[in-house]
Amino acid sequence: MHIFVFTNGNIMKKYLKYTKNFYFLFTLFFIVWMVFIDSNDILTQFKLSSKVKELEKQKEFYQERKEKILADRAELMSNYELLEKFARERYLMKRESEDLYVVVEE
Repeated sequence: MHIFVFTNGNIMKKYLKYTKNFYFLFTLFFIVWMVFIDSNDILTQFKLSSKVKELEKQKEFYQERKEKILADRAELMSNYELLEKFARERYLMKRESEDLYVVVEE
């Protein structure tokens, strides 16, 4: 247990002196405004930073996927048999003389 005794109030007067200063009050108000109230406050900046990191990860994922798709496309365009197989499997295409049956597994 601590007991504080202020004998003549000199300490209180010392701190109260700063609260009457316009520049101190304005600076304190400005800091509080910028940290908590402004639209670009610390919490908003943190959220935006995490969103940017997430979007950069998505960008990397889609760039890798794009490279894979371009490689697959180049392979399909260079090989007619592979292109026909792809069309039959993916888009259920068939020749004029063929019948097509789709078996759906449950």
